[in-house]
This record gives sequence, C-alpha cells and structure tokens, in this order.
Amino acid sequence: MHAEVVIVGGGPAGLSTALFLAHAAPWLTERIVVLEREHYPREKYCAGALGARADLALGRIGVQVQVPSVPVSGVAFQACGRRLDVRDGVIGRVVRRMEYDHELARQARARGIRIVEGAAVRGVRPGERGVTVELGGSELRARVLVGADGVASVVRRSLGFLPSRYRAQALEVDTEVLASDEAQDLLLFDSNHRELAGYYWDFPTLVEGRRMMCRGVYALSHDRERSTVQLQSVLERELERRGLQLAHYRKKRYAERGFEPHATFSQPRVLLVGEAAGIDPVTGEGIAQAVQYGAAAGAYLAEKLSLGDLGFSDWGRALRQHSIGRDLRVREWACALYYGPLRPHIERFLLDAPEFIRVGLRHFSGSPWGSGTLLRAGTRAALYTALLGLRGLPRE
Repeated sequence: MHAEVVIVGGGPAGLSTALFLAHAAPWLTERIVVLEREHYPREKYCAGALGARADLALGRIGVQVQVPSVPVSGVAFQACGRRLDVRDGVIGRVVRRMEYDHELARQARARGIRIVEGAAVRGVRPGERGVTVELGGSELRARVLVGADGVASVVRRSLGFLPSRYRAQALEVDTEVLASDEAQDLLLFDSNHRELAGYYWDFPTLVEGRRMMCRGVYALSHDRERSTVQLQSVLERELERRGLQLAHYRKKRYAERGFEPHATFSQPRVLLVGEAAGIDPVTGEGIAQAVQYGAAAGAYLAEKLSLGDLGFSDWGRALRQHSIGRDLRVREWACALYYGPLRPHIERFLLDAPEFIRVGLRHFSGSPWGSGTLLRAGTRAALYTALLGLRGLPRE
C-alpha cells in the first residue's frame, strides 16, 4: 500500500496535522493516512486541560470538537503557604481524551481522511524515494512521514533522533468532588512541594457524565537525571489532607517529553510534531499545543509537497518562527528559571501580581492580551526585579 502522507499517531497532534493539511491542500485529502495503534474510543491518560486557543485554531478550518467538558474560568495558584485565584472569563475547558480524540477522529474521517485503527508500527525505514512503515505482517510506503506518536515515539527511535533533555512523569486519579474544593471553575496548581520540579493539581472533570475531580502530581527531570521524588507519596499525602485514600482509586501514570528549541525535529521526508517533538516542560500542557503543531505542520507540508521540496531541513526554523514555536521557546526558557534558585522569589512575585497571571490566562485562551494588562504586568515585573537587585535576594 502507498500513500502520499502517512501520519503515525491518531491523537490531537496527528489528527490536527491531517486536518490542517487537508484544508490547505484539499487534493491531498484522500492520500493522507493516519495510523492509530489502538481502537477508538481508547483510554488516554491526561489531566485534560484544553486551552480555548485550540478550539479557536480548529474553528478557523471549520472543525468543532463537541464533547462533554467542564468550562474553566481561571487558575488558583498556591505557593509559599498562600493562594491566589485569578479569573478572566472562560479560558478553556477540561475534556476526557477518550472522548476528545474519538470525536476529532470522526471529524477527520468526515472530511475524507483515512484512519487505520489497530495499526501498531514496528519500525520505519527511510529511502531515497520514500519512507517504509513496518506494520505487523505488512508494510506501507509513504512519500512523507509525520511522527505524531507521543513520548514513546517509534518514529524517533527508528530514525535515531537524539534523546530529549526534558522528561516528566505524572500520576493522577479521579475522585469525587469534595466540599473543600472551593472553586470548581478553576485549575488548581499547588507549587508548595519544593522537592518537586513540578506541582500538585486539582482539575474539575466529567467522567461518564458525573462531575468529579482529577487530582495529580507532575514532576520534571532534565539532563537525563530522573527525579528522586516519589510521586505516589506526594499524591498520597495530598489526598489524605482532603480525607481521601489513594488505595481507593485507580492510579494513572504517564510520561511526557519537554520541548528543546535547538533539537532536531526532522529528517529528509520525515518531521516530528506534538509530544514526539516536545511540549511545555513547565506545566506539561500538551493538547492545545498539539493542535497548534498540527496547524504549523499542515501549512508547511502543503507548501513543501506542492514544491516537491521534501528535505525538510528548515522544519525546525519554521516551527520556531510559528506561534507554537515561540510559545514553547518562552516556556523552555522559563523552565530553567522557575525550577532554579529563583523559584521562591518568582512564586512571591506571581502571588503579588495577578495581572501577570492574567496575561498567561489570555494566552491560554487565545484572547488578546490587551496593551494595558501587558503594560501593567511588564512594569510590575521590572519593578520587582529592580527591588531584588537593590535589596539582594531575601533568605528563605
């Protein structure tokens, strides 16, 4: 079997790439094949926070992913023994990936994109005229291959891409909503666990129509050093504080890959998107970024295929110049800053500067930042930095 474009991975990154490519180059639609290892609807561990900017991006090409979800209007940030709630209208929603990915796949099929389920990719072999994808007992030839197969990407491993600097682990459970869950329209990020390069979270969610709370822990590792923090112990303590017992809930553990601006994201006829390339290392946010990766890759592939230019040597540059690349470059820079010695001072600044968090909320939602909000946030940051410089860093 032969296809013009084969996309390995039927999650938001792979499906969005297919949808945006088909929109930019409709004549290619029937020659796009998405390979999904599982069968929809399939379980996918993920906290499910979806920035409204993803819905806006898909809406521009006429795609609306209507699934059960919980709208959220802001964040609650906890650090240094304090809490700050910041709201800014509806900034996004919490979805279940089982439902979201299934509906996105349905929309792709409705537009004529071929999706092959139960297609476990065993390996990838590049050649001068195309790429061969090895499946169980068969092969598929592609003129172009897109690796959208997540943190354990077979495409990455088969083609010898270098290991990632940033890796993360997450552990989550779904529990009942408690009376102590003060605000069920907020995403709670608790940064009080200084032993973590990460945080504890509470996100409102819907499970089979029932309002519940997704509670979990995110921990980042870098430079091939694994975190020594036991996520289960942290989660167990947080649940006990809420009167819950971890043993009563199904534990869901998963890994993530962080973005590195100067990594290699392509080879001739092959490019990486989504978590196969890397997502936000600070928070682990990935769904909206996966959609944005798809928007960037779809437009890029449409142009390159029309020109017959399949070297893809400039995909990294194109990615870094796209809004998703700029976003991830800022987050990678902030990662080293936030999870370093300045962390307590940055946390205090954030607690004292709700306008700075509001800029982040507007980015999450895809709303205009507003010159006034941006000016106030920038001024506050400059003043805080100047004061620290004059006084010296206060002791903990």
